[in-house]
Amino acid sequence: MTLLLLGLLLFLGTHSLSMLAPDWRRRWIARHGEKPWKGLYSLLSLAGLILLAVGYGWARQSPVVLWTPPLWTRHLALLLMLPVFPLLLAAYLPGRIRSAVKHPMLAAVKLWALAHLLANGTLADVLLFGGFLAWAVADRISVKRHPRPPVPAAPPRPANDLVAILGGLALYALFLAGAHAWLIGVSPLG
Repeated sequence: MTLLLLGLLLFLGTHSLSMLAPDWRRRWIARHGEKPWKGLYSLLSLAGLILLAVGYGWARQSPVVLWTPPLWTRHLALLLMLPVFPLLLAAYLPGRIRSAVKHPMLAAVKLWALAHLLANGTLADVLLFGGFLAWAVADRISVKRHPRPPVPAAPPRPANDLVAILGGLALYALFLAGAHAWLIGVSPLG
């Protein structure tokens, strides 16, 4: 459980710097440059991701069950996951979806985390998915109060929405067909 917590702290902490310490971040970039910042940010994020993935895997070997979710929550989780991949793609493919949702990446993270919280009931699940849900809510509030520069993305085009939807649904189908079981070790279909 310690590795999971360290990974969450490192990954979400790195991703929270613009919300928690924006002045420090700007000063660091001004002093050392943007490329070193991106390199350090990427290394810390990757280290955090690896730690939380390994820690979550280890925690799943000896689960601390907090509750046993009813079967219907799995069906609800599958439904909540349906827009996640299209929203992720819409974050980088500007169109009506991105304009309407404002921050599709954060919306996708919130839906992903909520779906997984509903379908799982162990302490590791609560820490992982609850941590991501809390972070995404806090980040959305922060972005609303303190707008940030736009994320580099493809040029805005009406076709981007179609690409986001079709590509996202294809990724969703791929995860249902076996990618989730291959990557995570659990089939979302049971």
